[in-house]
Amino acid sequence: MTMILEQIELGGRELSVETGAIARQASGAVILREGDTVLLGVVTAGQKPTHLPYMPLTSDYRQKLAAAGRIPGGYGRREGRQNELEVLLSRLIDRSIRPFFPEGWRYDTQVIVHPLSVDPESDLSILSMTAAVAALVISDIPWHVPLASVRVAQVEGELVAFPGAAQREAADLDLIVSVSREGIVMVEGGGREVPEATVLEAFTLAQQAAQPVQALLDTLREKAGKPERELPASEPDPEAEARKAALQESMQEAVLAALEVEGKHERYEALDAVIAAKLAELDPEDEAGRSATQDAFESLKKREVRARTLAGRRLGGRTPEQVRAISGRSQWLPRSHGSALFTRGETQSIVTCTLGTSRDAQQIETVHGMERQRLMLHYNFPPFCVGEARPMRGPGRREIGHGHLARRALLGVLPSEEQFPYAIRLESTITESNGSSSMASVCGGSLALCDAGVPITRPVAGIAMGLIKEGEEITVLSDILGDEDHVGDMDFKVAGTSEGVTAIQLDNKLGSLPFEVMERALEQAKQGRLHILGEMAKVLAAPRTELGDHTPKILSLKIHPSRIRSLIGSGGSTINGIRADLGVEIDVEDDGQVRVHGTSKESLSEAQRRIEDLTGLPKLGQPVLARVVTVKHFGSFVRLYEGIEGLVHGEQLRLGSEIEVKVTGVTFDGKLEIART
Repeated sequence: MTMILEQIELGGRELSVETGAIARQASGAVILREGDTVLLGVVTAGQKPTHLPYMPLTSDYRQKLAAAGRIPGGYGRREGRQNELEVLLSRLIDRSIRPFFPEGWRYDTQVIVHPLSVDPESDLSILSMTAAVAALVISDIPWHVPLASVRVAQVEGELVAFPGAAQREAADLDLIVSVSREGIVMVEGGGREVPEATVLEAFTLAQQAAQPVQALLDTLREKAGKPERELPASEPDPEAEARKAALQESMQEAVLAALEVEGKHERYEALDAVIAAKLAELDPEDEAGRSATQDAFESLKKREVRARTLAGRRLGGRTPEQVRAISGRSQWLPRSHGSALFTRGETQSIVTCTLGTSRDAQQIETVHGMERQRLMLHYNFPPFCVGEARPMRGPGRREIGHGHLARRALLGVLPSEEQFPYAIRLESTITESNGSSSMASVCGGSLALCDAGVPITRPVAGIAMGLIKEGEEITVLSDILGDEDHVGDMDFKVAGTSEGVTAIQLDNKLGSLPFEVMERALEQAKQGRLHILGEMAKVLAAPRTELGDHTPKILSLKIHPSRIRSLIGSGGSTINGIRADLGVEIDVEDDGQVRVHGTSKESLSEAQRRIEDLTGLPKLGQPVLARVVTVKHFGSFVRLYEGIEGLVHGEQLRLGSEIEVKVTGVTFDGKLEIART
């Protein structure tokens, strides 16, 4: 195959995509370049369809540290299992491309993106998503949507598409938006209490900025696209359709009655009884009949749930805008630094907040080096929360993604490290689940932060929105249930304060959502969020003004960098002695910033006294309590600080006594002139 190369300018930098020379046995492969960044994007589909009832798609972003001239850490010195950043980017790719696979696609499909060379200025997220789509559009898979991913940032009040590294760092709003020509496909991002109107402007800008990428993909497919694979023809079977319709008619009345049951498990039991009764009428050996009956039941259930919802009758009896009942507790785990129990309907989360020292911050290895995360949010979804019994493993992609979303929602209201010098770990354990457990983690996390005394800007709440669309008829749902998510067309999560949005995430099954739907959903989400914030305020309206008794206290002080050696001592003997004597932790930065961590005010006070004694520098005219160390006939030498002494001329003082002195000047040979105050 001849190599084909296409180029455009994107965000002030040249972007090129080439194909035909690398990974030629894959279904589709591209090399994408931007600056010094080079990415390999590959897609492969199996030759035989599977018998799975769902589309077997796997998206994998795997970073290669050699791309940045680095050797991985760890014993093996090679890349291991995916880290959180790789998982999150893999999910972004998957959520963007999944809606556009044809109905009935059952071939094992894998999308892989590797960075081969990394330019620090490049946006690896956007480029990786573009490489994945480019590989798809030229493959033999019947997937040919010119889907473009755009990062939009708000910098100093201005919205910018494809921002540079410095702009991304300074952004008040940071969104990744995947768009087709028909509308919005996927959204991921957050900000610092950004108004909904600004978010909508960002969507509009993303659609405009996407056009060059979409044109590039069209050209690439035209020049390099392989002939599309033909899907097996599925001719309708009139007899099978008639049997299915008859089965559904025979079960419809019982299914409708079961859907009226309010509780999740009670409703499931009623529905299980319907299908069990129908299956009992069949011969146990009639596998085909039993399978057809089960299929008819599932499609009937989905059809009726959607029809009820469009008619304004949701499961559980709520209106489309109504949020489930909310309750909560704070300060209920006595030894935790902060804790909260948040319950919304049949979704419940226990969240704890633990405050630690700066050395407790998480270190993540990336192609750009080690990144430090001061706020950690770990989301756990144990099987009992949905009434199941199964083995418990490490966190999966879903748990990592939900935890990242909840963390982003709270990140925008945290105080700076200078204001509040703690590393913060939130742990959300879902104890009941029926829809929107990530948003319950946001609400519980906000309450736990307030309970711990973290001075956040304002409380944060989150809500999950859904959508049912049939033809031109649309219903937007607030605070969706798990079943509404399963049969619906959109999962749109919005978190924020009373002032604006801090996190947003959109997935949809329709492919592309019109701007008008997004505008309506954002406004309805705002009203729901304000209601939830009002209910949360009944539990705990603002951060506590004092840290709890079991929370480590932090004392911050600044010493001159030239005095750090005096604090550390030979081989760390001095600083380790203070730690051992007083039971405190001491962190020292190269710029002289010192933080002392301890649970006792007395130990912190004594540590401060010792540090100041070891590292102080005298100031002209400032009184200092000094100790007499040597007495001579011409005067007494006194020690002001460790390694700093001076002469009180003409006075014979008692050895070892303490007197208050001040520095009055410096002699011509650099010695201090000292007088008693």
